[in-house]
Amino acid sequence: MRPAALIMAAAAGLALAGCVRTVANVVTAPVRAGSQVVDWTTTSQDEADRNRGRKIRKQEEREAKERRKREKEERRRWERENG
Repeated sequence: MRPAALIMAAAAGLALAGCVRTVANVVTAPVRAGSQVVDWTTTSQDEADRNRGRKIRKQEEREAKERRKREKEERRRWERENG
C-alpha cells in the first residue's frame, strides 16, 4: 500500500471515529432529555417524605403559636378578673 493511501486511510478512520461518537450522542440526546423531564416532573419517595415532614413541622409551629397566644390571653383575662 502506498504511504499516501495509508495516511488517508488513517485520517478517515479517525474522522469516522469522531462521527460515530457524534451520531451516537445525537441519537441518544432525545432519550436523555426525556428522562430528565420525567425526573423534573415526578417526585421521588425521598422528596415526598421530606416535603411531608416540612408540612407537618410547619403545622406544628402554627399550632404552638396559636396555643401560646391563647395561653397569654387566658393569663391576661385571669389577671384582670383576679388581679
